[in-house]
Amino acid sequence: MALQPTLRPLIIAGKETAPHTIEIFLDYVCPYSAKLARHIDAVLVPLLGTGGKYDGKVKVIFRNQVQPWHASSTLVHEAGLAVARVAPDKFWPFSLALFNAQDDYYDIPTSDLTPKQIRAKLAELAGSVIGADKSNAVLDLLTNKTSPNGGVDVTDDLKYTIKFSRQNGIHVSPTVLWDGLIAPDASSSWAEKEWTEFLQAKVLV
Repeated sequence: MALQPTLRPLIIAGKETAPHTIEIFLDYVCPYSAKLARHIDAVLVPLLGTGGKYDGKVKVIFRNQVQPWHASSTLVHEAGLAVARVAPDKFWPFSLALFNAQDDYYDIPTSDLTPKQIRAKLAELAGSVIGADKSNAVLDLLTNKTSPNGGVDVTDDLKYTIKFSRQNGIHVSPTVLWDGLIAPDASSSWAEKEWTEFLQAKVLV
């Protein structure tokens, strides 16, 4: 498990010190990722949380999987990373809200919007989760301020997540890793039964 300090909020379930790690590569504008995200929230978060069967044994890391064939993918992932900076404890709730609103960021709905307009829309969505008073801070992180090609304030975090995916050969979302190795059978359709059986077979300490 590797995470640069600014990305600690991407640990969305379990304790940071847990010996086992599930890494789940998700794209905010991928319907299958949205389906899996809901199962994560309903099944894994309680199982790995305080008092859960695997409390202290397993953690889940959200891995941003930008898929450039979706035009807005870069922009929505920037928004997730911005919320991780402004309101770290709200990263996962915002991610769920974004998955629930993903239709608004599909190719056709965003085809007539500028990147600036999309970012403003994302900041407004963030405000509905973290508080309207903090939405301007999110928008500020999503605003181009430097050189004409210098990106925004979370571009370095975005680069990190993309480089991590590439060096590990992750091509599509969702992809699941268990302790650093791809779990090829893991599926977006996995619900309580499948995840429970998976953990029973894998957690030995």
